[in-house]
Amino acid sequence: MIRIAIANQKGGVGKTTTAINIATAMAATGWKTLLIDLDPQGNASTGLGIEASRREFSSYDLLVDRMPVDQCVVPTSIPGLDIVPATVDLSGAEIELVGVEERTARLRSALEGHKGHDVCFVDCPPSLGLLTLNALSAADTLLVPLQCEFFALEGLSQLLQTVEQVQQRFNPELGIVGIVLTMFDRRNRLTDQVSDDVRECLGKLVFDAVIPRNVRLSEAPSHGLPALIYDHSCAGSRAYMALARELIGRLPKETVAA
Repeated sequence: MIRIAIANQKGGVGKTTTAINIATAMAATGWKTLLIDLDPQGNASTGLGIEASRREFSSYDLLVDRMPVDQCVVPTSIPGLDIVPATVDLSGAEIELVGVEERTARLRSALEGHKGHDVCFVDCPPSLGLLTLNALSAADTLLVPLQCEFFALEGLSQLLQTVEQVQQRFNPELGIVGIVLTMFDRRNRLTDQVSDDVRECLGKLVFDAVIPRNVRLSEAPSHGLPALIYDHSCAGSRAYMALARELIGRLPKETVAA
């Protein structure tokens, strides 16, 4: 199972929207997909229609109580896509884990040996705390959603420094599969400027597919559905399908073949 963390410590850049829709797109192409909601806000869980009453066990139990992944998994309405949901309990997990040995390796040890899925996405909170460090320590690679605005560039620099530190201290195998530009608005000249700057600095690390500002992407979570199910023909859905194809092309060939 390949493990992909979706992280950016800046809020509002489209992490959860990306997590929900890229996971749906991968499931639609035949990958048995797991999404772990590691954000205490639980937006990925809500966005996939997982009501609070169905969240008997959650990512909190996975990290703090060391419950097996299989017991925490909840099937979604999308064939081939399962989720480990988040509950409000997760907001206290960082404090509870502070004094624990191997506190950054809890998620990695939980996922070791899990064979029920082909790919696992981890939706991280908008911070660089213990929850995100657990995700980066467990991940094979990192997918970074980047909003096309100036402040997002500053945040990206900080995130890349954190990745270096994680590589040195916890997970030397951690890579970056790519950076996806989100909330792209061609009518805004700043959007093009930020896009050009990022591509100039990071080159092929930036995905060709860009995620546009799209009303249907914003509406879908209120219906408990990914945009790909809510309106598969909208510009946002088409962009996420293109991103999924590109992502699959960047994964190790033996993984794709499997």
